Amino acid sequence: MNEDYLKLENQLCHRLYMASNGIVRSYRPLLEAIELTYPQYVVMMAMWEHKKLTIAQLLEKTAIDGGAMTLILKKMMAKSLLDIVKDEQDKRKKWVILTPQGDALKALALTIPSKIRCSFPSLTVDDLANLTKLLDKLLVEM
Repeated sequence: MNEDYLKLENQLCHRLYMASNGIVRSYRPLLEAIELTYPQYVVMMAMWEHKKLTIAQLLEKTAIDGGAMTLILKKMMAKSLLDIVKDEQDKRKKWVILTPQGDALKALALTIPSKIRCSFPSLTVDDLANLTKLLDKLLVEM
């Protein structure tokens, strides 16, 4: 086996790790202004889009670990951004519902995507579209 395969500079996984951490760090000051963490922001984006989801649907849409989701939802309920209610017909099913306060937060978050986009001025619109396609392709393989 070629030892070059073990060099850090040759690792795709490390580049993805560094990029992911860098992007999350870029979000941090923007999200602090609206008192959300990045995982909470991901949950809110799903909720702003759908208003009401089962916990299972929310887990699927966000790809957040179930244990982590439980903690995230508890904190977001404490902030009055979301409510969780049991389904009337199936008591095992729980619905996550966007509160009016959570819905109002959307207006404050509207500028975040463009501010993040400005954080990467060397990437063109085509670069970002290609990167998105490649990452989607990679995720299908996982």
